[in-house]
Amino acid sequence: MREAVFAVATPVTSDQVALTNSPWVFSIEETRAALGLDRLAVINDFTAQALAIPLLQDDERRQIGGGAPEEGQAIGVIGPGTGLGVGGLLPIGDRWQPIPGEGGHVSLAPQDEVEDAILVHLRQRFGHVSAERVLSGPGLINLATALAAIEGVELEIGDPLQVAERARSGDCRFCSAALGRFSAMLGAAAGDLALTLGARGGIYIGGGLCKRLGDLFDDERFRAAFVAKGRLARFLAPIPTYLVTRRDPGLLGAAALALAP
Repeated sequence: MREAVFAVATPVTSDQVALTNSPWVFSIEETRAALGLDRLAVINDFTAQALAIPLLQDDERRQIGGGAPEEGQAIGVIGPGTGLGVGGLLPIGDRWQPIPGEGGHVSLAPQDEVEDAILVHLRQRFGHVSAERVLSGPGLINLATALAAIEGVELEIGDPLQVAERARSGDCRFCSAALGRFSAMLGAAAGDLALTLGARGGIYIGGGLCKRLGDLFDDERFRAAFVAKGRLARFLAPIPTYLVTRRDPGLLGAAALALAP
């Protein structure tokens, strides 16, 4: 039998698949037939990322902060890249059931006055402001330019790599501030995911952006914001958080699905 699995960055709800941040559109059945496959499974990219989590080796993840996973408990996955992917896993018997979703498009929840101002600025540009508008590669640009605009400065920047380069060189305080805000806001979003899923099995940061940022990703700010949930801080403190360092977790998860009974 000839089989394949595609993992795509968009909801998969019918035969017609349209990518969220790309003009690509395709039919699952027409693609299956054109490739001569007996079976083609098309899943969300963060369903694939989630399916990889139980298969990771110790050297394919790096723990951020304290805590330890509880066996038999839910796991959450969140990952900034071109967009913001969110997924989860629930243990059912001796297997893991992925939870597909579009959590990257939930409404942005600011945590302080500066983030309130960022939200106001981005709402004027986009209308609805999702978490993805700041927690992604393009989101780094949005954060830097919003922080500048709040102070009446027009910042010209067109590439997320420029934000990182200018933050690392120290020649743009708005870019440096954007990286700090990004780390904290991702931590807050990860904490929200942990609360939503009751993810006492851990929260994993996937996607490619945080790995590429290296030491510009602030572990301490991420973890502090992760647990800063008022009365539920004690619930979150024992939950471990990890950065996935494996290069191709999506392929690993897709292969796991293909090989499953």
